[in-house]
Amino acid sequence: MADQQALDEVVRFTSDLIRIDTTNRGGGDCRERPAAEYAAELLSEAGLEPALLERTEGRTNVVARIEGTDPSAGALLVHGHLDVVPAEAADWSVHPFSGEVRDGVVWGRGAVDMKNMDAMILAVVREWARSGVRPRRDLVLAFTADEEATAEDGSGFLADRHAGLFEGCTEGISESGAFTFHDGDGRQLYPIAAGERGTGWLKLTARGRAGHGSKVNPDNAVTRLAAAVARIGAHEWPLRLTPTVRAALTELAAIYGIDGGLDDVDGLLDKLGPAGSLVRPTVRNSANPTMLSAGYKINVIPGEAVAYIDGRYLPGGEDEFRTTLDELTGSDVEWEYDHHEVALQAPVDSPTYARMRAAVEEFAPEGHVVPYCMSGGTDAKQFSRLGITGYGFAPLKLPEGFDYQALFHGVDERVPVEALHFGVRVLDRFLRAA
Repeated sequence: MADQQALDEVVRFTSDLIRIDTTNRGGGDCRERPAAEYAAELLSEAGLEPALLERTEGRTNVVARIEGTDPSAGALLVHGHLDVVPAEAADWSVHPFSGEVRDGVVWGRGAVDMKNMDAMILAVVREWARSGVRPRRDLVLAFTADEEATAEDGSGFLADRHAGLFEGCTEGISESGAFTFHDGDGRQLYPIAAGERGTGWLKLTARGRAGHGSKVNPDNAVTRLAAAVARIGAHEWPLRLTPTVRAALTELAAIYGIDGGLDDVDGLLDKLGPAGSLVRPTVRNSANPTMLSAGYKINVIPGEAVAYIDGRYLPGGEDEFRTTLDELTGSDVEWEYDHHEVALQAPVDSPTYARMRAAVEEFAPEGHVVPYCMSGGTDAKQFSRLGITGYGFAPLKLPEGFDYQALFHGVDERVPVEALHFGVRVLDRFLRAA
């Protein structure tokens, strides 16, 4: 059981990490090294030997290994990213990099995404060092750079250039799972992520004949691009149920006493009410237009127009995604991947999933643990190149009315102190037995 010092430290570490501004603006504009050095020092104090690794100066990753008691068991990767998305201080109730602890809540950018989990990992392994605990499996701890952009300086770099550090790892855990989801009707759900949709960020390019804005021009690049973007935005993607999503719907239907739910998935999602939002984004592929760029003067028809699309596809759904985009863009618009990562799926009948479920149920016996698939992606995509099966497991017990998912990349990001304490207890329980 985590001691009081661990509970105190997780709050302090979360606050300290928030105060280290690791804003990732994309295009290489970020510096994680101060946060990496902070984490490495805490690990060194716990008797570990952390390695600090960079592909680009200042874009630092930290990796350390804890030897387990069972050499025959596959190692477990426990990872969290150190970078955060930008925050405009003028929009916040408190400064986003203050790390202020007020009324039992830690405020700031990274409080849920995901410096809280980084702090939990650090607090747990330091408590183990004090009490002499060793886990059953080897644990590889990784604190990564660049997750909020392309991961080229983070998990991608580690997987490609430092695979040896992850030798023996068969599974991993990271963000976006085992948090309290209140359904508004008294039920508490704890979704554990066992899959991720793939990332297909697209660049669309339309070319045409440049000319004067006053002249009729049937080869207008802007018109061609706009038509393709409108088709993509209006497209209704067909229903596709992966094993993880099917398991999620089956368990939710049982919890809510809904019969025959999988015969009408959209109807089941409606009957589930707020709980349906855990699954609704992952029963189909998606493609959302997000950026447009064309022209330089109002009376000049440009010869080229560009758009960007945030595309996501289900495990096993990439071929359909590509074929559909070919059809929707048509012959006048070219598309290419601006960023591309695989979709993931993890078994929900594995011993590791069962141990995660048991750890949550021990400290939240009133809750219902269910599997789900993340609509977005994490560093688990890059680590999957090493054959590591990834789960989302960053436990938090949250009060009703606390919209956890809305705080990812949102204004006034924050995490309750009690949620951090719960997370340390559950993570400690799981990692000892994992």
